[in-house]
Amino acid sequence: MELNQPINSGLPQTASTPFTTIELFAGAGGLALGVEKAGFNTIALIEFDKDAAKTLKTNRSNWNVICDDIANISPLDLTEKFNLKVGELDLLSGGAPCQAFSYAGKRLGLEDARGTLFYHYAVFLQKLQPKTFLFENVRGLLTHDGGRTYKTILNVFKESGYTIQRQVLNAWDYGNAQKRERLITIGIRNDLIGKIAIDFPQPHTYKPVLRDVLQNVPQSDGIQYSEYKRNIFKLVPPGGYWRDIPEDIAKEYMKSCWDMEGGRTGILRRMSMDEPSLAVLTSPTQKQTERCHPLEPRPFTVRENARIQSFPDDWQFCGNVSSQYKQVGNAVPVNLAFDIATEIRKGLELIQCGN
Repeated sequence: MELNQPINSGLPQTASTPFTTIELFAGAGGLALGVEKAGFNTIALIEFDKDAAKTLKTNRSNWNVICDDIANISPLDLTEKFNLKVGELDLLSGGAPCQAFSYAGKRLGLEDARGTLFYHYAVFLQKLQPKTFLFENVRGLLTHDGGRTYKTILNVFKESGYTIQRQVLNAWDYGNAQKRERLITIGIRNDLIGKIAIDFPQPHTYKPVLRDVLQNVPQSDGIQYSEYKRNIFKLVPPGGYWRDIPEDIAKEYMKSCWDMEGGRTGILRRMSMDEPSLAVLTSPTQKQTERCHPLEPRPFTVRENARIQSFPDDWQFCGNVSSQYKQVGNAVPVNLAFDIATEIRKGLELIQCGN
């Protein structure tokens, strides 16, 4: 495929005997798109945000999108709700937002996770007992609360009957013009160990840059800088930041940040067409994490961010422009999701082949 074209054409693609998946915390569908492209039939997606849920419904009328608080769903008889037998589901996917646990019981188990969104992911896992699961999150989860949060999560997964493997993957290695690290945790149900093996995807030979994805981008809404900020960004060369403009102008712009220790390389940061983007964010105008367009003194548009996240051009985002930026920024890059899900599908095919 051409690098400036997302892998997904916008049409559902499934294997001849599709595997089944349910996704929690689905957002705008980046992970779900990649999983679908890899050959999975999406039984249901749960998403609380109304705009994100509308995005899913608008683009995939055949998907069963449930716009509700997951806390209202996890207590139900999930096998009845989704017409599944225990152990029948092939893949449970999603990534609960990172939250500190109470550690009231200090068992580092499920009861310590009660009151968090992860708790409901774990309840789904325990009730449905899918063959595999995919849990994605920010790299910072590894060190959150001194590492206890992720340790608790791993303990819950193991108590639920799964063998775990984990790896931090950078989206730039998997067909995305973006440096974005995600902690990927994959679980295989213990009774399938020896019958199934799942590898993490191998990095691609070519790592795309912004030039590969910013050609002929469809028009879309975008937030603009103030005239003051736009005039300063005109002074910043592509690939540069505040150190590349006159010191007096930089100092006046940075104000108290000027006296802060640290690199502060995110301030007045302008991307270059010959590098990947830094991680796409939920808001394009935060002073500490600016990502100015390489050729124009403005932030990336919603559609440009979607390209960087490898969404197909015909994937529509609903809601106001701020909501659209947030949906795109929170998404898992589609190409990364596709590569991971492809490896999970290969593992599941071993069962079908009677390995």
